[in-house]
Amino acid sequence: MHISASAIICAVRPHGEAGAVVRLMTADHGLLAGYVRGGRSRTMRPVLQPSNIVRAEFRARVETQLPGLTVELERSRGPLMAEPLAAAALDWSTALTASVVPELHPYPTIYSALDGLLIAIEAAPAARGWAGALVSYEALILSALGFGHGDGGRPDDWTDVLASLNQSGARLDRYLFADRRADVLAARERLVERLKRAAA
Repeated sequence: MHISASAIICAVRPHGEAGAVVRLMTADHGLLAGYVRGGRSRTMRPVLQPSNIVRAEFRARVETQLPGLTVELERSRGPLMAEPLAAAALDWSTALTASVVPELHPYPTIYSALDGLLIAIEAAPAARGWAGALVSYEALILSALGFGHGDGGRPDDWTDVLASLNQSGARLDRYLFADRRADVLAARERLVERLKRAAA
């Protein structure tokens, strides 16, 4: 296995003493996981940040082996981590993708939508610029995985945004996160609470 692609970092988990298992979303290969040697080093931590764009090189001798992964930073969204609302949105959208999208299955529409959402958050850290896109992204995830009927439109009014988030949250909990990781949904709860405060 040898794959070289531009990719969105979606999740980073410690592995061993200094390494990390990283999940990345690619346009042509879908969600891929790889092991980064020294991934928890001071040098690599700013690179291996969810929502960053990297040039990723996956290599494995056999298909059943977790590929070795090397990355080169193409675009950092590190400065947004100082903005609590934007940081919560980046955290949730990438964690959602890493948690529910099956690995090694191309989902070009999910990749494009995630990329567009992250660009929108970067362009307008104020939530009014991207909250509707977040609602649409959750709807797309549900639809792509067989639990919805596509995007019902992008809400712009705050009341509609919060109502839509309540609806999609219930569906995500029921269909995609039953018996799954509570910490991922906790990231969503933090985001929704911050959105409610922003709307007040």
